[in-house]
Formats: sequence, structure tokens, C-alpha cells
Amino acid sequence: MTTSLFSLQGRVALVTGGAQGLGLAIAAGMADAGAHVIVAARSAQRVDAAVAMLRDRGGSAEALVLDITDEAAGARAFERIDAAHARLDILVNNAGARNRQTMAHLGAADLREMLETNLVAPYALCRQAAARMGRGGYGRIVNVSSIAGQVARAGDVLYPATKGGLDALTRAMAADLGRDGVTVNAIAPGYFATEPNQPMVADESVADWLRQRTALGRWGQPDEVAGAAVFLASPAASYITGHVLAVDGGYLAHF
Repeated sequence: MTTSLFSLQGRVALVTGGAQGLGLAIAAGMADAGAHVIVAARSAQRVDAAVAMLRDRGGSAEALVLDITDEAAGARAFERIDAAHARLDILVNNAGARNRQTMAHLGAADLREMLETNLVAPYALCRQAAARMGRGGYGRIVNVSSIAGQVARAGDVLYPATKGGLDALTRAMAADLGRDGVTVNAIAPGYFATEPNQPMVADESVADWLRQRTALGRWGQPDEVAGAAVFLASPAASYITGHVLAVDGGYLAHF
């Protein structure tokens, strides 16, 4: 009973930005739970390597080279998923962009560009996914947001705005899609030791700060986000929608 609650056996999942970092950890978690995982990213080399890794550990996976900001390419990708699987049960919107700078260095064009990646593209993919999920009366959408959607710091002005928008979009889509049997939730990761964060991970002053600022006192490891994604995609979360789940070592709760 407990195992079946968290099983994704027989489900088809699409994970964007799934070739590295948190996306790869989520893809691995879903494959381990029994899902067939479509790993999407812009780099064919990285996607192929990720799929090979998932298969080596016994998972079912396939590659999809996709730039999420290309709406036409996204539509074609869903057509290919239809042709190959005739279904899509789970969408994880993980791919995103960040530009850590102050307002003095970022114009409106920079905001528009980041909105395209962090908000417009996820919305377009959700529309494609929801149309297919609605036909079967079942679906799980998991958006990867950030604690930056709820708190901010100097020198990173645009990213919090886009992630705050993604949090609000998650709630709005949950309200819109619930009657179709589709749940929409988000994960808000805190500080994780991923590839893009390696310069900060190597900085002992950042580690000291995290020891004081988070309840668990350390960096998160990428595989520690997988459980939250599997949970929200599983039968165990069947009555949860419109929720933003912080996976942050207690950052938001720690005064």
C-alpha cells in the first residue's frame, strides 16, 4: 500500500532541463519510481548522456532535444510524444534562466528575455500538456520555482520576479484545470549544490552563511529534491493542487 502510493509505474513523464542538476535528479527519481521519462534539454550531448545514465540504473527513458522558448518546436515535440506514447501523464517544468545583476545593469529587454524562459515557456508547455491530460481526466504538472519567488536579495532583481510569477501561475492553472483531473503544483528549491552554483559551493564564506541561515545548516544535494517531485506526481498527492512546496533545508522557516 505504501509503495503503491508513490508509484509512477506506467506513467509517461516529460522533464525539461532534465539533463543536469535538479532536472536530472528529478528525472532519475521519476524513473526509479517506474515512470518512462522523456528527458528534454537544448544540448543533444547532455540529453543523450542523461538518458544513458537513467537506463544504466534500470530506468526507462528517451531523449528530446528542445529549446523551451521555441513555441513551435514545443508543439512539434508534443506531437511526437502523441505519436510514440498516445499520452502524457506528468510534466515537470524545470528549465530556467538566471542573471544575477542589479537594476542598474538590467533593462526591460533583459526582463522580457527572462520572462520568456521562466514564465512564458512553462505556460506554453502547460497548455500543450493540459490539453492531452484533460482528454484522459488525469495529469500532474510540477513547476520548479524557487524560494526566490517568495524572498529576494540585492543583486538578483529579475529572477525573483519571474519565479514569483510562476508561483502565481501555478495557483491560477490549478484553479483552471482541477475539474479536468489535472493537479498543478510547484517546488521551491533553496540552495542546492548544482553545477551552476559550483563557484558558490567552493566559497567557504557561503557555506558559513548557510550554516547560520538554514535550519539544516548546509547546501542541499540535487537528489534531495527528487522525493518532492515524485510525491507531487504520485497518487499520494492526489488531493494537493495549487501548492508551492519549499525544499530549502528550512531557509524560509528560519529567522
